[in-house]
Amino acid sequence: MDFNFELILTILFLVSGTFWLVNWFVLKHEEGLIEFVASLAPVLGIVLILRSFVIEPFQIPSKSMVPTLEVGDFILVNKFTYGLRLPVLRYKIFELGMPERGDVMVFFPPHEERYFIKRLVGLPGDEVRIVAGVVYINGEKMTQRALPHVPQERGSVIMEEQLLESRHQIQKRLTPTRLSLNYTAVVPDGHYFMMGDNRDNSSDSRVWGSVPQERVVGRAFARWMFWDDRWSIPSFSRAGRIE
Repeated sequence: MDFNFELILTILFLVSGTFWLVNWFVLKHEEGLIEFVASLAPVLGIVLILRSFVIEPFQIPSKSMVPTLEVGDFILVNKFTYGLRLPVLRYKIFELGMPERGDVMVFFPPHEERYFIKRLVGLPGDEVRIVAGVVYINGEKMTQRALPHVPQERGSVIMEEQLLESRHQIQKRLTPTRLSLNYTAVVPDGHYFMMGDNRDNSSDSRVWGSVPQERVVGRAFARWMFWDDRWSIPSFSRAGRIE
């Protein structure tokens, strides 16, 4: 998720839009290269609006959200659930809703300009504590239930976690790593505490802190395709809603 397609798309739209204005009002529909570049403006504008304000596609690059999301999953992200933001600048121009605990969110972490995807565990003001792989929210233990019928990786176990209002699957090591042994943090106002569902194999808020609200991109709501190798055939067997 390192490629800043939104910035490139915005620049291309501004350039083609400038050509369109010049061709329409100054050159009076001159044919040639200027007309061709100008003709791209409407198409680029529609794509930019859809990706910035409606839905943006992503591909999962890492195992940090296993078992919910696998490497090679193509997902759709709702860009208006939490409000409308200007492309590139990320300034919120219209409030529509707020993130809810348990949402799977795409965002920019506080330490770098790169898309991440994790689950929202802690809301502003929450005390989040992790002890031996178990999450506590404001002192309340979040229940975890083993799923023995689900295929397991060696040394790990897949469980169903009840995160207050949210229920979803997680993967954890039989022997917790340092990420899950003993951690406590209070989420600052205007921030969110994010964790990967692959609890012992995820760089998240336990490593780089809570995510500021203005760095939230949107809510991941669906898987639509799986393709982990360019030599393989895309599969739609994992298509469905993201829990």
